[in-house]
Amino acid sequence: MKQRSFTINRRFHSFNRWWNVFFGIIIMMCLGTVYSYSVFRIPIESLFNIGSTQSGMPYMVALVFYAFFMFITGKYLDKYNPRSILLLGGFLVSIGWILSAYAPNIYVLTVTYGIISGAGVGIAYGVPITVIARWFPEKKGLTMGMVLIGFGLSPLITAPLARNLVENYGIMNTFQILGICFGIIISILSFPFRYPSESGQLSLKSTINASDNLSELNTTSMIKSDSFKGLYINFMIGTTIGLMLIGLTSGVGTELIGLSPKFVATLMALFAISNGIGRPIFGWITDKFTSKNAMNLSYCLIIFSAFLILLAKEGSIILYSISFSIFWFNLGGWLAIAPTSTLALFGIKHYSQNYGVVFTAYGIGAVFGVLSSGRLIDLFQDYRYVFYYVIILCLIGILTTSKLIK
Repeated sequence: MKQRSFTINRRFHSFNRWWNVFFGIIIMMCLGTVYSYSVFRIPIESLFNIGSTQSGMPYMVALVFYAFFMFITGKYLDKYNPRSILLLGGFLVSIGWILSAYAPNIYVLTVTYGIISGAGVGIAYGVPITVIARWFPEKKGLTMGMVLIGFGLSPLITAPLARNLVENYGIMNTFQILGICFGIIISILSFPFRYPSESGQLSLKSTINASDNLSELNTTSMIKSDSFKGLYINFMIGTTIGLMLIGLTSGVGTELIGLSPKFVATLMALFAISNGIGRPIFGWITDKFTSKNAMNLSYCLIIFSAFLILLAKEGSIILYSISFSIFWFNLGGWLAIAPTSTLALFGIKHYSQNYGVVFTAYGIGAVFGVLSSGRLIDLFQDYRYVFYYVIILCLIGILTTSKLIK
């Protein structure tokens, strides 16, 4: 009778935990709308009579605060109810968008959209990932990647929606509409989010082999380990390459390959899909074949893509499409490799705080990638030198992986 009760309990938890994945995808899609900011830039420039540099300020600040608050929130995810943290993050995202509708200039918009909304994204982002990691100890990489696909694919869905809203209702009304929608959606979908009970954890852990026990390291011990240094450097390299090349996708397509801006914009849908599916696939690969193998595979794919684009000539649409699909695929991959590797290498007990520290590499990679690629292009006036730089970074990453990742 006891065995039967245990089996029923395990099936109950197995069924209900998948709702966390489904709701997590939708919440991540709302949070990922921050990547659709390009839709608002031209209307903002016209409204405030400003240039491109100033119009990019809210987006840049949003990414900085997103990474910073992801780090800050990590230490509190284990101390407080995940539902409460998700509600707080969702509230800040919602109020940031709504207040943006009343911004009189770009500086106020930078505060509302960049600081308030960006902080909300950082606070809420870690909740679905941490909850899913607890509910799926036997397939954490795959399921975390599935949740993250919502963040990656968000611009594919929310950018056209936002564009239609801007055309029909204007830029400021669009901020208000989206802010209200995000507040309602995130608030409703946050209620099922909780960690499994002790009995639930026992039934879930029964699906893992005894040989799969993880070493549990707190943040201080993690930082001292060689594996942390290896993971941090690799995540920084992976995001440097990915964010740098995503930013150069349009420029390479129009100036190096000679495609029209409209055609490149059409290909962006393909690239966004590649970015999205890279997350569950690399999450599964990291789970199945270890972090080291997943990292080396990503570097090999990036090197292959760099050689493809170096072989491309004007009009090489196929080479360009394949190459940048792989680049976007691998950026999505690193956003699954990093959290899954943090779990695999350092355990789940201190995961939320540990991954908050690891995620700071994303912010460094974003800044370093933009600055270094811009410097190379200004210096040589040729996009090809960026891809030589990418190959060198990959070789450094492969060496780092072999020396430091256990």
